[in-house]
Amino acid sequence: MAKNTQPVAKRCKALGISPATMGYFTKETTRNPGAQTRKKKSEYATQLNEKQKVKFVYGILEKQFRGYYEKASKMAGKTGENLLILCESRLDNVVYRLGYAATRREARQLVNHGHITVNGHKVNIPSYQVKPGMVIALKESSRGIEKIKANIEANSFRTAPKWLEYDKTNNIAKVIAAPQRDDIDLPIEEHLIVELYSK
Repeated sequence: MAKNTQPVAKRCKALGISPATMGYFTKETTRNPGAQTRKKKSEYATQLNEKQKVKFVYGILEKQFRGYYEKASKMAGKTGENLLILCESRLDNVVYRLGYAATRREARQLVNHGHITVNGHKVNIPSYQVKPGMVIALKESSRGIEKIKANIEANSFRTAPKWLEYDKTNNIAKVIAAPQRDDIDLPIEEHLIVELYSK
């Protein structure tokens, strides 16, 4: 299975996003301190940068991202917003949002290793799309794992988005609605991605 192994701090600096967006609150990079950079980017470079931001934040590779775009373009509403909503609805992102993992990469690993259930059934596909009415929970046998317990405690400050109803006592969340653009706190100009793919 292909996966994104780019260095986080270095890539964040190149894309102009904070490592905290990825869940890394202590990472920094000293890459090219005070380096000369092009002040003005071309239209294509700006559009490409926005696409790469979304792909990197959610850990999606090009083939799958293109598939999300094709699906988003066939849905009702704005294609750019639909694209972000599809990314936000991934199971690994939900696991990250609930605080079971410190980063989305770690959340992807939790799902891959079968620690998460959806509607009582184990799901090990990070890209699984959650829908309203679904119940996401930690597997009973996984709740005692020290790393997961430490993550939940360390991320207790993180509030679940309003489209998820989260019971912290039992580590169970219910999807009560589809995420909306306002729920996605990433500094993304999604219309630029649509313009890039529309060429």
